[in-house]
This record gives sequence, C-alpha cells and structure tokens, in this order.
Amino acid sequence: DCYSALKNGGRYRTCSRTQGVSTTDLVGRMLLMTRDHHRIKTDNQEIDDLSTGEKCPWTGVSQFIASTQKILEFSSGVQRQPKDKAVYIPGSFDLFHCGHLDFLEKARQEGDYLIIGLHSDAVVNWYKGCNHPIMNIHERVLTLLACRYVSEVVIDAPYKITEAMIEQMSIDVVCHGKPGTPVPPCRDGGDPFAVPKRLGKFKMLDSGNDLTTTILIDRIIRNRVMYRNRNRKKEEREIKMFEEVCGK
Repeated sequence: DCYSALKNGGRYRTCSRTQGVSTTDLVGRMLLMTRDHHRIKTDNQEIDDLSTGEKCPWTGVSQFIASTQKILEFSSGVQRQPKDKAVYIPGSFDLFHCGHLDFLEKARQEGDYLIIGLHSDAVVNWYKGCNHPIMNIHERVLTLLACRYVSEVVIDAPYKITEAMIEQMSIDVVCHGKPGTPVPPCRDGGDPFAVPKRLGKFKMLDSGNDLTTTILIDRIIRNRVMYRNRNRKKEEREIKMFEEVCGK
C-alpha cells in the first residue's frame, strides 16, 4: 500500500468522489476533438473507434447529473455583506487549472466578494470554436464553487456586460486577465466590456501565470497515443472496482 506511511501516521483521508466526473473522461473528450461529449448518444464512427468498447459506470458522456443539492454541497454558503466590494469576472473557466486559480486569487484581492459570470456551452463554443468547452456548464459550475476564492457563480451569464446588470448585482469592479486571451466582439460588433470601461469599473489583472486551457489541450493532443492507451487501462480498473463494490 503506497499510502501505508500516511495511514499509520494518521494523515490519510478518503474523500467521496463526484460521480459522473472523471479526469479519464475529460482526457477522452479532448482526444476526440468533437462537440459530441455533451450528447447522450452519437453516430460518429470516429468516437466508436476511439472508445474502449466499454463505458465506465462512473464516467462517460454526460453521466453527471446536476441538482440543486449538489450545488449546495459545493457552495461556501457565505452571504454577501452590505459593505462588501464585489468583483465580477466573466469567462468559460474550462478544465479548471492553476492558471485559473492564480488569477482568481489575484482577483479576490481586489474586493471582498468574487462573482464569476460563467458563460453557457453554446456561448463558449461560439467564441472558442472546435470542441470547446471540454466540460459542460454543470461541471464548470462545481469546479468554480469548489474554489475558496469564489463567492458566487452566475450560471449562463450574458456575454455583454450591461449597466443594468452592474446595478442589479451591485458590481464594483469587472476584471479580465492580462495579457489574457483575445476578447471576441459581441455579435453586434461591440466590446463586451464597453460599459464597465465607460463607468471606470474595469481592471486588467496579471496573475503571472501563463497557463491556459488551450495549452493543456495541446499537450494532450501531442501525446495522443500515450493518453489513449492510459485511458483504456484506467477505464478497465474503474470498471473492475465498480463491479467489486456494486456487484456485476
């Protein structure tokens, strides 16, 4: 047992996993480079060829079931106080990584209450293209709520930040990464940050971390064969474990 020393020292804890969400599955989605990972079933032959022939009972396409109870379990439950300075950050936050973490830590220093405006799957795919987002909106919500710096998540947030939105949510400052990824214009050709910029409530932040979701995906794609083989072995182990726990 590779954890025996930790167990003997009383420093080992087992945490319950979130069923339906797995890194094995996420890697598989990146390798496919299609948008079919948000669908229950597909006739895409490429997907059938890349699959192992079996579906892991704990992971797989769209097996995660979203519920209000699950959101409550991940939420901090901390209420915003009247004098709290609210910081708002819009984005996709796909494949939550240390680049996101460093940026959110930096943003939290700008105020007392950090609100994330999470874009829908359709909006993210519109401005990022290809098979983005890798994680669907329900999965992305939970990863953000699990971050200690995040106070609240606006689900399916508008791409364009309006004055009415700023007033309704009492937003004090809107932040964006520096240098950050290019900001595509709105469908009407306008700047999504035009209003907060005009109101003097826009700020660029540099976390000092250049890691992006695109960089992570590129790493996976460059090592496609290795990850495909690793995924097959991990899926076999997960199926075996499931059968031992739940019975065949």
